Amino acid sequence: MVQAMIQISEETNRVLNIVKAKAGLKDKSEAINYVVSKYEENLLEPELRPEYIKKIQNIERKGKFSKYKNLADLRREIEHA
Repeated sequence: MVQAMIQISEETNRVLNIVKAKAGLKDKSEAINYVVSKYEENLLEPELRPEYIKKIQNIERKGKFSKYKNLADLRREIEHA
């Protein structure tokens, strides 16, 4: 665990106290960790799982969509699937 001395504004201090109370956290350190984790979830690009990457590559290779000349061809494929 890393320790840091930080300077925050009064407004930031009030926001951290609100976050701490709403999330039921013990101290401001937990509130800061909570806010940062929410930021990470919502704003940073998530890392793709290897199995998802393989699935996307497979779709790109094979193609996912079928083309039909008319509605009857589509109906025939759906009914026989």
